[in-house]
Amino acid sequence: MYCKGEVMTTEEFESMLDKCCDILTNEARQKGFKSSKHFEDRVREVLDGLTVEDSSIKIDYDSPAQAFPDIAMGEYGVEVKYTTSDTWRSIANSVLETQRVESVKYIYVVFGKMGGIPEVRWGEYEASVVHVRTSHVPRFEVEIASSAENSRESLFKQMGIRYEDFRQLDMTEKMKYIRAYARKIHPDGRLWWIEERDTDEHTLPIQARLYTNLSTEEKTRLRAEAALVCPKIVKSGRDRNKYDDVVLYLLTYHGVLCHQARDLFSAGSVANPANDDNGGIYIERALKLIEDDMRKAAMEMDDAIFVEYWGESVIPEQRIERWLEKADEFARGWKPSKSLFLD
Repeated sequence: MYCKGEVMTTEEFESMLDKCCDILTNEARQKGFKSSKHFEDRVREVLDGLTVEDSSIKIDYDSPAQAFPDIAMGEYGVEVKYTTSDTWRSIANSVLETQRVESVKYIYVVFGKMGGIPEVRWGEYEASVVHVRTSHVPRFEVEIASSAENSRESLFKQMGIRYEDFRQLDMTEKMKYIRAYARKIHPDGRLWWIEERDTDEHTLPIQARLYTNLSTEEKTRLRAEAALVCPKIVKSGRDRNKYDDVVLYLLTYHGVLCHQARDLFSAGSVANPANDDNGGIYIERALKLIEDDMRKAAMEMDDAIFVEYWGESVIPEQRIERWLEKADEFARGWKPSKSLFLD
C-alpha cells in the first residue's frame, strides 16, 4: 500500500497513471483537447492533482520547451504524445537527448489519441519505442499497443541493448546500433548517407528546408543533381513513381523537402521559361536548360551516390554517357541520346 511521503514504487506510479488516463479519456470524449499544448498542460495538472498531498513528488512547471521527458516528477518522468489521427503511433524525441532531465530514472509515455474514439493510454517508454527514423536527425517512434498480444518488439530489443545503456553512449556509438538496425529492416535500402565517413561533406542539415524557399541558384543545382542520379524521370508522365527517387535524394542528401517533385522538370517555369509556343516534350526541354549544370554535377558528385542509385561505380568523365544509356531505356516516344548533350 502506497503511503504518502514515502518514495513511490513503479507499481504505485503505474497505478496512478491508470487513474490519470481514465480521467483524461473521459475529458477527451466529453470535450476533447484541441492542441498538443492543451493536452500536455492537462496531463501535468491531473498528475499534480493525484500527487498533491505527496511531498516526495514535485512536478516541474517550468521545464524547458525541449526537455525530455516533458514532465519530470522526481525519479519519474512522463513524455506526452498527442495526435488528432486514429493511431497509437507517433514520432518521438531525438536520439541525441541533449535536453535529457538527468534526475529522471523511470520514463513513461502518456498518449492522447483524439482520432476515432478518443482515448488516453500510457506505456513504459523503453517498451513503447518501436522504431528509429533515419531520414533526418534520428528520432524515435513510439507506439502504444492495444494489448500485450498486439505489441511490437521494442527497438532496443531489436538492437540488442537496454535503453538505459543506449542513452549513455555517445552519438558515434549510438549510430553503430542504428546503422545495424537500418540495414536489417532495409536490406536493399539507400543508407549511404548514414554510413560512417571521415568528412561531413554529405551530412544532413539539422533543419529540413522547403524546396520552394531556396534560391534560384540552389534550385538549379539540386535539380541537376537529382536529374543525374535519377534518370527514370524521363519515363512517361503516366508513371506514378518516376519522381520517388528524386524526393528521397533531395531529402536524405540535402534535407530538402519537395512536395511537388513533378514541377521540378515539367512545370512551365522550368521547361518553358521563355513562355513560347514551340511545344515539344517538357522533360526534354527542362533537361536541355540544365545540361551544363548536370555536367558539372557529374564531375563533382561523390561516387558512392552513383553506386547507391545506379548500382555501379562510374568515373566522372563517363557519367553523362552512362546516364544517356539509362535514360534511353526509360524514355518512350523520344530518345534522350539523340537530343541531349550533343555538343
